[in-house]
Amino acid sequence: MTFQDLSFDLPEKNISYDDELLHLAETAQGYEVLRFWESPELFIVLGRICKEEDDVKLEEAKKDGISILRRSSGGGTVLQGKGCLNYTLILSKDRPEIADLRQSYLFILTKVINALEKLGVKAAFYPISDIALVDGKKKISGNAQRRGRKFILHHGTILYDFDLSLIAKYLKMPKDKPEYRFDRTHLDFVANVNVPSEDIKEELKQVFL
Repeated sequence: MTFQDLSFDLPEKNISYDDELLHLAETAQGYEVLRFWESPELFIVLGRICKEEDDVKLEEAKKDGISILRRSSGGGTVLQGKGCLNYTLILSKDRPEIADLRQSYLFILTKVINALEKLGVKAAFYPISDIALVDGKKKISGNAQRRGRKFILHHGTILYDFDLSLIAKYLKMPKDKPEYRFDRTHLDFVANVNVPSEDIKEELKQVFL
């Protein structure tokens, strides 16, 4: 597996580069990748089938010049920026634990949870693709996948020092909510892990590389 700690200034380049990594794995020699990135700019990214009119407070986003992008993977609509670490995995379907979608989430997110535990963060897996703190069941990580013929693209976020109040400013309450959310507001539902990003990266490297 190769490693890249590579962030671009433009959010759209950070999003498209993940797809480039999957394309290279599918069409070239084929290799696995762990990538870290973080956007210096605030932006909104929609899941593959999400509708911006359903998820985004469009007037607020337009007024403040917030970019609205779409990624090729599933999952919901997310606000990103400084304080939100992204990790990307390109993994071979030859791995038996990767072939099945639900099993792959369990396999990958268990590793992330183990990495966070070494930093004193007690978290748990909430299917299909969330990680939340054990105390309070507050979401700290969302994840999504795009699956190719031979490889998968798995990418996730880890909130470590993000301005959580901005989420409600730009995003509506989602129509489809995980059961463990109940009817909590954005601010009541999410949390930062309050651990330096470099420490998180180091532990993730230990479990994946």
